[in-house]
Amino acid sequence: MRIKKLLLAIATLTLVSATPVKHQFTAAEQQQISISTPGLFSRSNAFNIDLDALKPNEYSFPLPVGKATLRKNNVVEITTKDGDAVKAMFEGTVRLSRKYPDTGYAIVIRHRNGLETVYANNAENVVEVGQHVRAGQTIAIVGQRGGKFYCDFSIMIDGKRINPTAVVGIGSHRLHRHILLCEKQHNYINVSTIGEKVDFDDSKDFTTEDVFTKQSTYKWNLEEMKKGTWAYPLPGAKVISPYGGRRRHSGVDLKTKPKDEIVAAFDGVVTRSATHYGYGLCIVIKHANGLETLYSHQHKNLVKVGDKVKAGQVIGLTGRTGRATTEHLHFETIFKGRRFNPNLIFEHNSRGLQKATLTLTKNGGITQKRN
Repeated sequence: MRIKKLLLAIATLTLVSATPVKHQFTAAEQQQISISTPGLFSRSNAFNIDLDALKPNEYSFPLPVGKATLRKNNVVEITTKDGDAVKAMFEGTVRLSRKYPDTGYAIVIRHRNGLETVYANNAENVVEVGQHVRAGQTIAIVGQRGGKFYCDFSIMIDGKRINPTAVVGIGSHRLHRHILLCEKQHNYINVSTIGEKVDFDDSKDFTTEDVFTKQSTYKWNLEEMKKGTWAYPLPGAKVISPYGGRRRHSGVDLKTKPKDEIVAAFDGVVTRSATHYGYGLCIVIKHANGLETLYSHQHKNLVKVGDKVKAGQVIGLTGRTGRATTEHLHFETIFKGRRFNPNLIFEHNSRGLQKATLTLTKNGGITQKRN
């Protein structure tokens, strides 16, 4: 009799374990769109999301045939036609599904990678709280307002909307194939990228060409750079601390006056714009073919992660944030993750480009030869 009861208990336990259990959310999580994710930063103030590891069937643009426009507050308006189906971007669990007076029916999906996606202005929601959904699964029917049919889409980390262009190309609908570094700094979230795979999106002003796809070396003749394709990062500056030396300085320090305008050295995409340890307020811009530039100690940053910038565009104001004893710009050049002397590119006395040709290699090597 005891054995029979034990077998019955095991069978019952197995049945209960095999039955899908809906995820439980608090009443506040089911009511509020913007709310912190419990435990997200409990072990560390930073975590990574590897977007490049996702398979094709693990991502879907919310309205694949819609036209997306980035509005203020990091909200993407995706316009389409009547009756179109709204899709889940990634696999996840529905945290919120309800109607609001100002946004219509809304859905928030919590994903295991730490992101949450928001779909608002729906005419009808077809999923409920606690339901598990797959990437590409229909979750709602698009709503209408002001004579047009559209979905208001956004991406959150810990209840805060982030720039969606760090995750997906707004014009191309393509998922960016890089790693996101998500850092909590006081009351805001900073998102930057790790890796070489940066999508410059579908714009004629930015190149997606990687010169190393068909060759292992590339010769970059600086004298052939056209006007408007480069800029000295702090016009009128003088060098107060060079690269290298006994203290192994990782960049060059340039000084003019407090709150002077700092400009982007080349066209690119902003991958960091936040306080970063001893750098203070810091900006990193990723350019084509593995080149990056770093600007730090700013009084104020004027660009955010995901912004596309042109050479010569003002990106910040000089300051003394971080480990700095005077207002100045600390400028670094990086190739394939390795810092190198900015003097290989810029002639600091004339504040122009060197009369030289750089040889770049696929594995991160860089050498200069005077023309």
